[in-house]
Amino acid sequence: MLKGKTAIITGASRGIGKAVAQIFSENGAFVGINYNKNDKKAKETINQIKNKGGKAILLKGDISKPNDVKSVVKKFVSETKKLDILVNNAGIYKRNSFEDISNDKWNEILQTNLTGSFYMCKQAISFMKPGSKIIFISSQLAFKGTNHGADYASSKAGMNGLMRSLALELARKKINVNAVAPGTIDTDLISNYSEKIRKQRIKEIPLNRLGTPDDIAKTCLFLASDLSDYITGETINVNGGLYIH
Repeated sequence: MLKGKTAIITGASRGIGKAVAQIFSENGAFVGINYNKNDKKAKETINQIKNKGGKAILLKGDISKPNDVKSVVKKFVSETKKLDILVNNAGIYKRNSFEDISNDKWNEILQTNLTGSFYMCKQAISFMKPGSKIIFISSQLAFKGTNHGADYASSKAGMNGLMRSLALELARKKINVNAVAPGTIDTDLISNYSEKIRKQRIKEIPLNRLGTPDDIAKTCLFLASDLSDYITGETINVNGGLYIH
């Protein structure tokens, strides 16, 4: 589905980003695996992709820093000569009550989740041609809020606003911009859940299971492919029916 395409996925050394990188590679894309700190996980990811015959490159850099973002995109394009797909996945989520969110904590979440995506888009768009795709990994919390992460929910709500605005502005360039809003996905973000809480979460989900990174990756594959050419400015909810709107 992505034969001959090139794609950068931020935060791709593990979790959802890793699953997106893998499925894109399996469908023919040359993938740029952006990550910030975990060299071991990043190397494991690229080795798994290359062992299956895929083409990939590691792109170490902190997306909250504009100079890092510039270097990441420059390195990728110098290798591939083009950029067809950008997946803004990298993000931080720390469970805190509103009273416990300091100014610094607030700025850290917004700088990475929202401003980092802005930086990536600013650098990527100049290399994108008609038919290119931008995908944001948002969250159900952008719509329904949360009592343990107002900073995170706000960053994802802002991301949706950025996505819609870019979709309108880039339509004239024939660049599609969409988002995926995951529900409760079984990744490191919920690794501290007790078995009791996990069972409780599953009971709340109509499809009676937690989501997997592959559930999100498959939706990203659809949005990155030609199958979604007439879709832009949309957020696809992938949450098992947990939040329907």
